[in-house]
Amino acid sequence: MPAIASSKSYRVGRSKTGLGLFATMPIKKGTRIIRYFGPILDSRIPAHDEIENKYLFELNNRWTIDGSVRKNLARYINHSCRPNAESDVRPRERKVFIRAIRNIEPGDEINYDYGTDYFKAYLKPIGCKCPSCEAKRKKLRAEARAERTKVKARTEAKAKKAGKKKLNGHAVGKKNGRARA
Repeated sequence: MPAIASSKSYRVGRSKTGLGLFATMPIKKGTRIIRYFGPILDSRIPAHDEIENKYLFELNNRWTIDGSVRKNLARYINHSCRPNAESDVRPRERKVFIRAIRNIEPGDEINYDYGTDYFKAYLKPIGCKCPSCEAKRKKLRAEARAERTKVKARTEAKAKKAGKKKLNGHAVGKKNGRARA
């Protein structure tokens, strides 16, 4: 059975994407960090199936946890394409634990991959804000800027060459076709 992190091993804090859950002490790989909990919703009940909030955690096709309750601090864990934790889903027990898949240092934001369906529905339209995707976009923007600079330099060099050909044979000191006095 994996070790369970102490209740003081995380805190809610300001993140790039809003609020997030941050480690306050080292968390070892394999440690259970927190339990994701809330009322259990049955998708066979039409009223439950129509609930829309961003804290729903689907256990399977039938059962979903509504994690919007204030005591559920696990709802503050953000998405990352390169996470340091993962969800340990137990549909028969109707429980979800968040477990470290890497060593997490104090001050690190705890995050996990929300999955393909959630990503396509909510994150892809606005762009993923996780550090790995931000770094990838930053690199692509830098490469695009460098390419634009190269193209601009080439067009300026071509224009300069074209300008020299037009001025060929004229005296340098002339202005508007007249000699200076």
